Order: sequence, then structure tokens, then C-alpha cells
Amino acid sequence: MNKTKILILTTVFIDVVGMGIIIPILPFYVERFTSSAFLITSLFAVYAMCSFFSAPVIGAISDRVGRKAMLIASIFSTSIGWFVFAAAPNLFFLYLGRIIDGLAAGNLPIAQAYLVDISKNDKERSQNLGLIGAVFGIAFILGPLFGGLLGSISHSFPFWFVGTLALVNGILGIFILPETHNDRGENKKISINPFVPLGRAIKNKSLLPNYLAWFLFGLAISSFQSVFTLYAQKTFGFGTAAVGWIFAGMGVVIAINQMFALKHFWLKYFREPVLELSMIVIYGIGFLFMAVGNLPFLVIALVLQTFGQSVLRVVMNSQILSKTDPKMKGETLGVTTSINSLSMAIGPFVAGFLFGFSKYLPFVLSSILLFGAAAVLYKNRKALRISKLSEEPTISEI
Repeated sequence: MNKTKILILTTVFIDVVGMGIIIPILPFYVERFTSSAFLITSLFAVYAMCSFFSAPVIGAISDRVGRKAMLIASIFSTSIGWFVFAAAPNLFFLYLGRIIDGLAAGNLPIAQAYLVDISKNDKERSQNLGLIGAVFGIAFILGPLFGGLLGSISHSFPFWFVGTLALVNGILGIFILPETHNDRGENKKISINPFVPLGRAIKNKSLLPNYLAWFLFGLAISSFQSVFTLYAQKTFGFGTAAVGWIFAGMGVVIAINQMFALKHFWLKYFREPVLELSMIVIYGIGFLFMAVGNLPFLVIALVLQTFGQSVLRVVMNSQILSKTDPKMKGETLGVTTSINSLSMAIGPFVAGFLFGFSKYLPFVLSSILLFGAAAVLYKNRKALRISKLSEEPTISEI
């Protein structure tokens, strides 16, 4: 593996560790300023909403000025955001730190664009995106662990730690990273209005069904993640340690699946469009099994969800990129990140509301969302096939 790919994967690792490191320590760190649960959770929401607006803009700018400059700027901004958060003397600076980090949340789409740029073919593109997914899974396991261990030294120490990692990573990037995006849209006008790339995404009829399916997929995941601990506790009596081990196990399987099985099994024996549709259906069935409320069905559900999610994160992005103008891949990946951020902001509120009526409803909803995503993609592909057939010359025309 070359040094460019290693540094890109390190960037993703640090970024995701930062997302996870805040989970176990945030309530203890913020309690000196407020005990309001709403204000504590709003720190997550602020980051997600800033990411929603910034990601497509950063991705679009990287298409115009190059990947290296935007990635390094984003890494340094992330570092500054964590330092502001760690040194915050009051609530204002806590929010400011999360806003800076959220506005710099272009690391992931630009990192993806970097690996897409250096991919020689569609298969290698999927494999490279799978590496990012694997690193994502590993980092999300280690992030909360780092947060708990480093938080025992000081409640602010985890944030100084991840901020320093980002700073060192940015410095290394200056000297190591090459520019991989040379086929740029030189005449493309740069806009800092986040609704410009989002507006282009909505108007893009070829990609809109994929974007919609990606949004429904994100809603299903965020709904599951936000209520699973409560569900496991009320249904099976699982404590936080048991739930932690479940998520850790899922993370390990996701990492192994994306790092090894994706290349040597899934992409070897199945075409991407087939994988995408079949895994969405399998993922939806997994949620129906979870709604049964029986332990054996829970195990089956978790297996289906783990494999479904790990394959879909890669394949859905790869299918979107296969329809994208090479000069706009950064913007496209920014849009997918933005859509994911929006789903992560909406899903927990909807799932929490439904959970109040029945602990099974959020999983039924997730299943419906996924079957809806499958229907959208299937209908779009059917329409494309009919369109292609209608364009073929008839015997009389020949």
C-alpha cells in the first residue's frame, strides 16, 4: 500500500475516532456548564447540521482547486475545532468548537475522492471505498474506548488528543500528499452557497433515485442506532456493557467484511447493481426479524444487518460515482455526506417518537424505508432498460 493511500486512510481514522471519542465523555465534560440533556444532545445536532451544509461545498471546491489544498485545510480546521472545544470556558465556545469541526467536515468526501482518483477501474474503486469503510468501522470501535480511557486522566484530554492527531496529520499531508485531481472543471464557478450543489443534485435525474435511496438507507441506520440500547434493555435486559460488545462485534465484522470479503467474495461473484438491490432487501428483512422480540431472531437480525450495512455503504457510493462526471466527483461525494448528515439528524427524532408508542415500531419503520429504497432503485433501473430499448433501431429503420 503506497504512502498516499496510507495517509488518506489515517485521515479517515482520525476523523472517525473524533466522532466516537466524544460519545462516552461528553456528558461529564459538559456538566460543569449545564445539566440539560437537550443542550448536550444539541452539540451532536449542531455538528450534523453544519456538516450537512458544508460537505457538498467543500467537495465542489475540491473539484475546482484540487484535492490536496481542500483536504489539508479541512484537517487543520478540524484540529482547531477540537482545540477550541477542549479549551472552552463556557457553552458558547463548546458550540463554536463543534461548528468549526462541522463546517470542516469535508475530510471524508475528499478522502473518498482521493481514492477514487487513484483507482484504475470500477472494481478497484469499490475496493478502495471498502478500505475507507473498514477503517471507519475500526475507528468507530476504538473512538469510544479512547474516550473512556483518556477521559480518566482529564475530561478535556481526549479532545486535546484528537486535535493533536489531526494537527500532525495535516502537517504530514503537506509534505506527503500529491495532487491527484488534475482533470478539473476550470470554467466551473465556485459558490459557497451550500444549496447550489444540493440544488444540482436534486435536478440530476440520473442520480436523484440513488440519492433518495441513500437517504432512506441513512434514516434506517440512524433510527436503529439511536434506540437499540433502549430496545435491548427493555426487551432482553441487556446492560450498557452487553450493548457495547454487540456494537464492537458488529464493527469488527464490518471491518473484516469491507477489508477482505468485499474484494475476494462479494465483488468477485456478484455485480454491483445486483449486490445493491439484494443487500437492501436483506437489510430490510433483518429489521423485521429484530421487531419479533425473540433472542434467536435478534442474532439473525444482527448478522443480516451487519453484512447488509457493510456492503451497502461501499456499493451504494460506488454506484453513485459510476454515474458521475469525473470533474464533479468531489461535489458528488460531498452531497452524499450531506445527505447522510441530514439522515443522522432526522432519524433519532423519528425513532424516539415511535419508540414511545411501541419499542418495535422504529425497526418496522427502518424495514419499510429500506424496502422503499429498493423499490426506488428497481423502478429507476427498469425505466432505464425501457429507455435503452426504445433507443435501439427497429428493423424498418435499419
